[in-house]
Amino acid sequence: MPNFIIKTHQKDTLYKGNQIFILNKGMNSGKPQKEPFTNSFVIMFPDEKDAETVYWLAYSLWKSNFWHQFLIGSVIPFLRIKDFKKDFDFKVNEMMQEHELHKKQVQALRLLEQKENQLHQNISLINEMRKVILYRYCNKCNL
Repeated sequence: MPNFIIKTHQKDTLYKGNQIFILNKGMNSGKPQKEPFTNSFVIMFPDEKDAETVYWLAYSLWKSNFWHQFLIGSVIPFLRIKDFKKDFDFKVNEMMQEHELHKKQVQALRLLEQKENQLHQNISLINEMRKVILYRYCNKCNL
């Protein structure tokens, strides 16, 4: 089981070692990231392997909207750190029981993320080419 410490992230705090950040405000609460969010929890780890493992567990929970049931607040929903700590620790332990399945799932998620990034790059290139073609066409018509 991975070892970690969960705290509320303080703005302008620099952390040593391995950590991930979990957004705690808004409808994207629970979203993990390697860089700090303004409103987030920080999860600190003794080694990078644990950080990577828990990152993908947090990513899975966020994508499945697991944290929506714990959101409170009428205008801007947010997660309480007490609820997050309790339920996150429980889900990590539960999901790590099937470690081999976890490895396969993470491999599949990484592949999907890589393919998604490639598709975004292709869409950007298509949009850029569209602009070039339209620019040339419009300039040709003005001559």
